[in-house]
Amino acid sequence: MKEKEITRRSFLAGLAAAGVVAAGGAAGCAPASNGAAGPGAGPEAAGGTDAIVQSSNDAVAARQHAALLNPQDYDFRGSSITDWNGTTLFSDWTFGNLTMHNRMVKSAAGSAYMPFWTTEMTIAEYTHWAKGGVELMYIEDYASLLEHFPAFYKVRNRENSDLKQIVDAIHAEGAYCGYQLSLMGASFSGFDASTAPEFACAHADDLTLEEVELVQQDFIDAAKWLQDQGCDCVEINAAGNNIGQAFLSRNRNARTDEYGPQSFENRTRFVCDMIKGIKELCGADFPVQVLINAIEENDYDLGQNATLTTVEENLQMVKLFEAAGADSLHVRLGPFNNHPAEFASDMYFTGFGIDGTTGYGNQFDFERHFEGKLIADHSGCGMLLDIAAEFKGAVGIPVGTVTYMDPAHAPDFFEAALADGKLDFYLMNRPFMVDPDYINKLKEGRADEIRPCNRCLHCHFDLDEEGNFYEHCRMNATHMRAYLDLMPEGPDIPAGNGEKKVLVVGAGPAGMEAARVAALRGYQVTLYDKKGSVGGLLEFAANVKGPHENLQRDREYFARQLEVTGVEVVTGTEVDAAFIKEQAPDAVVIATGGLRPALDIEGTPSTKVVSIDDFLTTELGDNVTILGENAQAVDAALKLLSEGKRVTIASPLPLEALDKGQSDHIKGFVIPMLYTLGTRIWPNAAIRSVGDGEVTISCDTGVDMTYACDAVVVAVDMLPDTGLSSALGDMEVYSVGDCNRPFNIAEAITAGNLAARKI
Repeated sequence: MKEKEITRRSFLAGLAAAGVVAAGGAAGCAPASNGAAGPGAGPEAAGGTDAIVQSSNDAVAARQHAALLNPQDYDFRGSSITDWNGTTLFSDWTFGNLTMHNRMVKSAAGSAYMPFWTTEMTIAEYTHWAKGGVELMYIEDYASLLEHFPAFYKVRNRENSDLKQIVDAIHAEGAYCGYQLSLMGASFSGFDASTAPEFACAHADDLTLEEVELVQQDFIDAAKWLQDQGCDCVEINAAGNNIGQAFLSRNRNARTDEYGPQSFENRTRFVCDMIKGIKELCGADFPVQVLINAIEENDYDLGQNATLTTVEENLQMVKLFEAAGADSLHVRLGPFNNHPAEFASDMYFTGFGIDGTTGYGNQFDFERHFEGKLIADHSGCGMLLDIAAEFKGAVGIPVGTVTYMDPAHAPDFFEAALADGKLDFYLMNRPFMVDPDYINKLKEGRADEIRPCNRCLHCHFDLDEEGNFYEHCRMNATHMRAYLDLMPEGPDIPAGNGEKKVLVVGAGPAGMEAARVAALRGYQVTLYDKKGSVGGLLEFAANVKGPHENLQRDREYFARQLEVTGVEVVTGTEVDAAFIKEQAPDAVVIATGGLRPALDIEGTPSTKVVSIDDFLTTELGDNVTILGENAQAVDAALKLLSEGKRVTIASPLPLEALDKGQSDHIKGFVIPMLYTLGTRIWPNAAIRSVGDGEVTISCDTGVDMTYACDAVVVAVDMLPDTGLSSALGDMEVYSVGDCNRPFNIAEAITAGNLAARKI
């Protein structure tokens, strides 16, 4: 049976037959039946050896429950399109008085509002998107525009804003510029944002009637100011934790006046009044888009959703938006408590074998939750397309939706949705951040040259190793680095300094990026790797993590880039210092990877000790201890848990270091499920001894802990490998990636890019 044919119903039926109870992603064996022996009774009293074996098998099946819930189908990515010209994706559509020639729109999420976004950086980002084919793009929170209720994270106001300069630059490249009007985290008379969680927002009844009118007028005035700066349209954010959503939601609206939840007219009045006010002040032909939660669900208290908004309610409300003058709709997912998952809902599919994880240690059943309406078997790709079709059938204005809309990833799938009339346009963000030339490459038939998004979420509110705010992109080293200290020259790759011969050793992510950039600078580049193919650890990472993060696409992208940039690739060849000196290159990039520490513990006949490099090809038994706490260790744990194994993590470092190297958002999704699935984490731990079928560790308990263990997987941090670079003497040498600073893929690619720029 194919994996996609396993349904939740058939699986639970099997558990019921076996006497196993599973709930919320956690599972346990059923209690003993009537007549079972009491404490201390032997195997025979409980049903003999066969019963013990059955109990063990049932426990394994129960631990696999999380992996079997929400089975995925990865066969949806086919492409029969050989020429995108004439497709619906590249056809004209109108939004108010604006006409676009493709159906891909840059959404506002995470655009340009943090303090370190300089004017130069912002203009470079937006103009690159325009040059790359984006014809309509929205800016988010770049300036504090609301007179009475500025949100806490905005750093510019109208007086010191350079927004007009940015809008003019976008227009100069032939694109339209919109702006998203939003408000969350502000203080009202009944709500103090300074004492609330970061993204908390008031309930509708926290505002006095005077404050309601002030917010509405602030939005209307801001729209007029934006129009005066040259913006072509605005989007009213009435989704997520924004104030507009509070009025639409029965969960956050207990008002008893004309803005209360007693009727759809009342619930929509707050937003409709703003639409009408903007149209009156800015003109009927100034386009207004409305962003709402298309469907809501409770992720925190799973299933407690009596007051959360259904699709059916929304279909009534969007008709009123249209009647008020709205020119288009942007619909997205509405989980109750996890704000980033509202626009990046594919995070629910991160982590091997825990599809549907909420971030709170429980797991959606997509056959039931969200009214069973989501496309939830494509790893989060195009989740809302069927729901968007319901909105499209309810209104006569264009409808778009978001959440990993990536036509290059699944061409037939996304083209069919448009051609079938399910929606009018796709809201996209991360794919453009990863590759600003996305649209042009796709239209020109160069989809294999599109740098793939890994959906790793380093790009949104991420933290570095020290806990400092650090947004960046795993695959695109220039994003959020251009014009800052590391890359003051900006994102464009500088021309080379004369004719140079560059030799790169190691074809992992760091080495391939270095070779690509050096070749684009006009240098003659040769790349050597001792393996038979390029990619380094990318294939291993893809096998451990599964297909969600597109790591196999990363390898394919880099391999293609080496071809199109003219890099000479020599595989199956290990080079040493003597060989490099003989080649006499002008510059050398060493990207040979880090060193695995020596395994200073020995296994026994009953308990193996294996390196993480070998754990996929080694029979480990049922009880596995992972020594280490980094992203590799956690990813390995999830992989083993999906196979029904019992996993313990012994971390040499404090608990705060768990899953280091992973983005902060992804940590927030996978770590709770580690605990739910029964993984015991021992921080500040060291292995004292390995016995027959057991391991003993020392840890914070103050006493040695001994427990069952069939295998120890050593996944501690790699060490730098400076041997080859040190042997090259006074040559121009750059050590990049794990051989210099072992950490993660993002930092390896960045190091390769920066090194090649210096040659």
